Amino acid sequence: MDEFKIKFRGVRGSYPVPNKEFLKYGGNTSCVEIRVGGHLIILDSGTGLISLGNELMQKYIESGTTITDRTPVRCTILLSHIHLDHIQGFPFFRPSHLASTRMSLLGGVNYNETLEQELAKLLFTKSFPLDLGDIAADLKIVDLNETNYVIFKKGAETPEVIRVNDLKDGDYSDEDVVITCYKSYAHPQNGVFIYKIMYKGKTLVYATDKESYPGGDKKLVKFAKGCDLIIHDAQYSTEDYLSIYVPKQGFGHSTFEMALDCKKQVGAKKMVFFHYDPCYNDDKLDALAEEYASEDAIFAYEGLEIDLI
Repeated sequence: MDEFKIKFRGVRGSYPVPNKEFLKYGGNTSCVEIRVGGHLIILDSGTGLISLGNELMQKYIESGTTITDRTPVRCTILLSHIHLDHIQGFPFFRPSHLASTRMSLLGGVNYNETLEQELAKLLFTKSFPLDLGDIAADLKIVDLNETNYVIFKKGAETPEVIRVNDLKDGDYSDEDVVITCYKSYAHPQNGVFIYKIMYKGKTLVYATDKESYPGGDKKLVKFAKGCDLIIHDAQYSTEDYLSIYVPKQGFGHSTFEMALDCKKQVGAKKMVFFHYDPCYNDDKLDALAEEYASEDAIFAYEGLEIDLI
């Protein structure tokens, strides 16, 4: 299927805010739905994942009258890191509790444990009625690193993970969806994965939960150069970041100015501000949107859709 569509399901950082003053931009934590080349790819599984799961479950039920003739859910989740605001929606993703669902979950690991072990401890064994192993879906959890290419072949249900040194001519084409990543250490405690998704000459870069450096993050600039869309962390206003009372330097997040500087250095065609501070209600974000109205940038909100093809 010739498509590259992005839908924002959760745009908030740190923790969800179910409050009437946050309805315009949304209070759910990080989750971005990507429909590309016939595949469903989900960036992070914050509380925004829950509404996506509910919609997928409804479509599954409507697709047939019995379990055997319904269209099963197929999806891949890419985790930037495993801080709670990026994973807390996963246990409540309803399609994961269907035996017919096939899911891949990919992300980085810490030094002594696998991603599966970490998720089991954080989200299930002591904090949820089920263990990770009790999930009914066909779930494949894959540990990623910077040497991996994730390739979604045309017509395939699950991705291939190939080391860059093992790639051969013909392993992928313009018809396939190709994902690469690198680990930024500009976020405590164990860094964050930045993802690049490529399909038919179009490129999306997902750069959440990262702080910039004086003069810009040169590694990110090189990685994202010339992309069609960059989704960039913009948790703080410059005023809050530099506050003499509670400065946010070193917290692992960027300002709106840092995000704009990155867009300019990268030469990105479009940029979306993402991962807002949970204290920033609609009025605060409206004021920031007015402040940056002259800039070529989009303020993310739940339900925002962007089509790259």
